[in-house]
Amino acid sequence: MATQEKRGMKTRTLTGLVTSDKMDKTIVVTVARRMKHAQYHKYIGRKKKYKAHDAKNEAKIGDRVEIRESAPISKDKHWTLNKVIERAA
Repeated sequence: MATQEKRGMKTRTLTGLVTSDKMDKTIVVTVARRMKHAQYHKYIGRKKKYKAHDAKNEAKIGDRVEIRESAPISKDKHWTLNKVIERAA
């Protein structure tokens, strides 16, 4: 997770894969991370899905995208599409 300084506020950014683009102006981004187990010290994969606002409907399933935190847009959408890093093959 990276942060950007903007007028004294930190904006969180995440990178993940687009899992769904079936909704209008909304994409579902799956963000995967690896964490170390507290007791067993093994690395575990964790995934979380975020709904992000895609105003131009430019991201498609399989694209690697960067999303940034924003003000709430709806009940579930608190992220916006920042840029498409890599297009799906």
